[in-house]
Amino acid sequence: MREKEQTRRRFLQVAGIGAAASLAGASASCGLGQPSAGKEQRRFEIQNPKFEIRKKRRFELGLASYTLRKFKLDETLAMTRRVGLKYICFKSFHLPLDSTPEQIKAVVAKVRKAGLRLYGGGVISMKSEAEVHRAFDYAEAAGMKVIVGVPKHELLTLVNKKVQQYDIKVAIHNHGPGDKNYPTPAVAYEKIKGLDKRIGLCNDIGHTKRAGVDPSESAEKFADRLLDVHIKDVSAATAKGRGVEVGRGVIDIPKFLRTLLKINYSGVVAFEYEKDADDPLAGLAESVGYVRGVLAAIPVFTGTSLPLRKQG
Repeated sequence: MREKEQTRRRFLQVAGIGAAASLAGASASCGLGQPSAGKEQRRFEIQNPKFEIRKKRRFELGLASYTLRKFKLDETLAMTRRVGLKYICFKSFHLPLDSTPEQIKAVVAKVRKAGLRLYGGGVISMKSEAEVHRAFDYAEAAGMKVIVGVPKHELLTLVNKKVQQYDIKVAIHNHGPGDKNYPTPAVAYEKIKGLDKRIGLCNDIGHTKRAGVDPSESAEKFADRLLDVHIKDVSAATAKGRGVEVGRGVIDIPKFLRTLLKINYSGVVAFEYEKDADDPLAGLAESVGYVRGVLAAIPVFTGTSLPLRKQG
C-alpha cells in the first residue's frame, strides 16, 4: 500500500507538466514533438530535480474485442471509435475462425472503413495441428500482424515453423491461477525462450496480478519477448480477484505504464475490460480515460532516453 501511495504522489507531482504538454499541442500519443519541448523539459528539471525525463512512447492503445463479446461487429467498431481507440484485436465473436476468405475480406473492409486497424486476432486456442494451421491461415487472410494464442506445449515446434513460414508473430497469453498451460508470463517464457523471437508474450496484467506477480516486474524481466499487452485492473491479487475499471483496482497502473516506456515497448496495449459484459461502454471509457490521463501526466520529451524515476 505504501508503494501505491508513493506512486499516487508522484503521479500528482507530474500532472501539471502533463497538462502543460496538452496545451502546448502534444500529439495523441502524448509525445512533445513541438519546438517548445526543450524549454518545457528544462523548466521541469529545474522544478523537479529528483525526477528524470523519458523519451516519447512507442506503443499504441487498442482494444481486445472480447471486451464487446455481447455485441455485433458493427456495434463493436462503433464503440471502439467512440472511446477513441484505433487498433483492434478480434476475438472470434467478431470474425469467426472458420470464416471463408471472402467473409474475412468483407470484415476487414468494414474495419478499414471505420478508420480502425485490425492488428491481431485472439485469444486463439491451438489444441491440435489443424488448429495451428487454421490460426495462421486466418491471420494471413485478415492481414493480422500477431496471433494472441494459447498453443499446447507439444505444438510449439509446429508454431515455430509456421511463424517462420508466415512471418506472423505469436504472443502467448497467460490466464492466471487455474491455467495449467500458461498461468504466468514466466511459465510461457520458459517454454519459448529457445524458439524464434517472433514467438513471445501477451502479458495479461490482470491474470498476472491474480497469480501474485507484479505486472511491471514481469514486463521488464521478459521485455525481449513482450509482443502484446492486455491492460485491465482487478479487485485483488489472488485467484478470487475480479475485473474492475482501470485505476480502481490493486494494479499500480502508473508504474506499469512507466515500465513500458522504460523498456521501449513498441506493440499495442489493448484494453480487455471484462466487467459489465452487457453494458461495458461506461467502464471501458473510464478505463481508457484513466490510462490516457496517466500517460499525459508522465513528462515525455523527445531527445532523451532517461526513464522517469525518483533519484536517491
